Amino acid sequence: MGLKKGDEYLKSIKSLRLKAHVLGEKPGDLPEHGLVEPSQKAVAFTYDAAQDKETRDLFCVESSLGKDVVNRFTHLHQSADDLVNKVKMQRYCGVQTGCCFQRCVGLDAANAIFSTTYECDQKHGTNYHERFKDYWGWIQQEDLVVDGAMTDPKGDRSKRPVEQPDPDLFLRIKERRPGGIIISGAKLHQTGMLNSHEILVMPTLTMRPGEEPWAVCCAVPTSAEGIHYIYGRQASDTRKLETYKLDVGNPVYGGQEVMTVFEDVFVPAERVFLDGEVDFSGVLVERFASYHRQSYGGCKAGVGDVLIGATALIAQMNGVDKASHITDKLVEMIHLNETIYSCGIACSATGEQTAAGNFQVNMLLANVCKLNVTRFPYELARLATDVAGGLLGTMPSAADLEDPLAGKYIRKYLAANPEYATVDRMKVLRLIENLVAGAGAVGYLIESMHGAGPPTAQRIMIRRQAKIDEKIDRVKAFLGIK
Repeated sequence: MGLKKGDEYLKSIKSLRLKAHVLGEKPGDLPEHGLVEPSQKAVAFTYDAAQDKETRDLFCVESSLGKDVVNRFTHLHQSADDLVNKVKMQRYCGVQTGCCFQRCVGLDAANAIFSTTYECDQKHGTNYHERFKDYWGWIQQEDLVVDGAMTDPKGDRSKRPVEQPDPDLFLRIKERRPGGIIISGAKLHQTGMLNSHEILVMPTLTMRPGEEPWAVCCAVPTSAEGIHYIYGRQASDTRKLETYKLDVGNPVYGGQEVMTVFEDVFVPAERVFLDGEVDFSGVLVERFASYHRQSYGGCKAGVGDVLIGATALIAQMNGVDKASHITDKLVEMIHLNETIYSCGIACSATGEQTAAGNFQVNMLLANVCKLNVTRFPYELARLATDVAGGLLGTMPSAADLEDPLAGKYIRKYLAANPEYATVDRMKVLRLIENLVAGAGAVGYLIESMHGAGPPTAQRIMIRRQAKIDEKIDRVKAFLGIK
C-alpha cells in the first residue's frame, strides 16, 4: 500500500474498533473519545510529515527488505547516519507536537528483535529471523503503528518470575496448541497502545534456565481476542473533555498510556520470534533498552524546545525578559537541552553494524544519554516554573474568562506587557503548566525518569559497558605496575 497520510491512518485505527475501560466507563469505541483523540492526532502527525515536501527526506527512507520507500518509523537502520536521522526526526516531532508521538517504542523493538533473532538462529538453528523479516516487511508495506510491550507488572520485586505466587505477573507462555502458543499476563505503561495496529511482546528482563515460559517474544494484533485495555490517568486529563480548551495547555496534541492485559491470547507460530531461549532474552532486553534510551535524546530535546520557547515568551509577556537572571536561566535551559540532544547524536554517530546487518547504537553512550534525561528535564521544568511565576498554580479557568463579569476582571488584573493580550498570556501559562505539572508532564517528566528504565538500570549498563578493567590495565601499563 505504501506511505499512508494522517487521515488514512486515523481511518485505519477507527476500523479496528478497539475498546477500553476509561474513567470507570464500560468499554466503548475510542476514536471519538475526547481523551483519546489528541493522542491519535500526535501519531497522525508522523504520517503527514512523511508526505510534507519540507520534511519527507527526513521521514522517508528506502527499506532494506523490499527496496520500497517507507516511513522511517518502520525502518531497520542501515548506517550510523540512519541512527542520527532517527534522533533528528524525533526532535522535530517533539518540537511540532509538544508531546509524546508514540511510534518510537515499536521502531526500537523491531531493530532489537531483528539482530537478536539472527544470532539466536545462528546458535540454536531456529528460524525466527526469517519469520520476523516477513512480518516486518508486511508492517512496512502497510505503514502500520507497532507498540513494543516490554514492562511486566513484576509483582514482588524480590522474587524471580518462577517464584511469584501468580505466574502471570510476568507475561508467559501458558500453554501450547497446534500451530501456536497461548500467552497470559499483562504489560504496563504502554505508550500509544490504543493508537497502534500491532504489538511486539518482549521479555522484561534476562531470564534464567527454568524460566523458559517467560522468555517469549511475539507479535499480536491490537484487536486480538483476549486482550483488554484499561486507560491510564494523567494529571488534569479531564480538561480535554471540557468545553473551553484553553485550560488544556496543548490545544491539539497529547499522549496516551494504557494497561494491557493478555488473557489467554493465541499467537500463531509464524508470529513467534523467541520461544524459551533464555540465553537471548537478556540480549533482546539490552538492545531494545539501548535503542530506546537513544530515542530520548531526540524526543525529549524536542519537547524541551517547546518548554524553552514558552518560558522565553512568558518572560516577555511578564516584562522581565531583559533581566540578567532570566537570561541566565534561559541559557541554562538551552545548555541542558542541547546536552540531551548531543548525547543522542553521539550514541548514534558511533553506532556499529550487527551481524544481522542493521546498526546498533553505542550502548554506553545511549545509557549516558538516558541517565541525563532522568535529570535534566526536571531542571528545565524547575527553571520554567521559576520564570513563569505563581500563576501556573492559581490562574482562573477558561470558563470564568468567558463570564461577562469575571472575564472583565481577569483581563484587567492578569494583564502584563501591553504588547500581549491577557488571553494569550493565559495560553502560554497553561502550556507551561501542561508540561511541568499537567497531562503533558507524563510524557515529558515521568517518562523521562522511568521510560526505557529508571536511573539504576542505566547505571548498571554504564558500569557494564565502561570496560573499567581495561582502564585499570592501561594505568598499570603506564606506570609499570605488574
